[in-house]
Amino acid sequence: MPGPFPGMDPYLEHPAYWRGVHHRLITYIADTLSARLPKRYITDIDERLYVVEAEQALYPDVLVKRPPKPRTAKGAAVAMPATGSTALVASDPAVRVSLEPQTLSQGFIEIRLADKPGRAVTVIELLSPTNKAAGTKGRKQYRAKQKELLRSSIHLLEIDLLRGGEHTVAAPREPLRQRAEWDYLCSLHRAGADECETWPVTLQQRLPRVAVPLAKGDADFVLDLQAMLDHCYDAGRYADQIDYRREPDVPLPAQEAAWAHSLLREKKLRKNGR
Repeated sequence: MPGPFPGMDPYLEHPAYWRGVHHRLITYIADTLSARLPKRYITDIDERLYVVEAEQALYPDVLVKRPPKPRTAKGAAVAMPATGSTALVASDPAVRVSLEPQTLSQGFIEIRLADKPGRAVTVIELLSPTNKAAGTKGRKQYRAKQKELLRSSIHLLEIDLLRGGEHTVAAPREPLRQRAEWDYLCSLHRAGADECETWPVTLQQRLPRVAVPLAKGDADFVLDLQAMLDHCYDAGRYADQIDYRREPDVPLPAQEAAWAHSLLREKKLRKNGR
């Protein structure tokens, strides 16, 4: 079952959901390519590692959806100061702080020729907050890899389904802004080209069908991103997890917020007064 939005669901951008969304989308895209590309191609998932300092952590360890129920039957025996008696109570919530840097992994897809398994033809990147956070090692690493790919004989398809963070895809922002508005953006650089093909879409639009270029002589594969997201939403059971009565983690502009509120009311996921 697809989500309530016609395209990207802005609630999936929450860091607590995004890691799962990222893993699922990468897997579904890779599986779709493996099943449908000519046999001369192989599709694989690789990963890069980022070391993130504790103060730069972009993902929570736990998403708390509702207050825990009071513990009555079990708990620690605590002496009550006034009487010296004991009672079974739960400890106060603790704030957890990481002492060591976190190592985050981020998957990406490589399409290679089966008879030349070490040679990549196309790389598909699904951007994460780590790639878009200004001043972080993760962003610097991603940009360095991006620069290397742009100079190579490898096609680069970048999919950005996150409204927050810095503009990161290879397609320059300002020339594109003069021609289109977008909340989500896909950028394709074909090896050797001096331009990027882009698919900008707003929150109110369906995610695009994008071209995945292959080796010379083979036609592009058309990847339906909306179908991939719908599959991800259903398999991840996000309808059972997301509280649409709340606002998204990355706030929507006033006009889009009003549109989203009307849509969610129509879908019976919100009441009139929010």
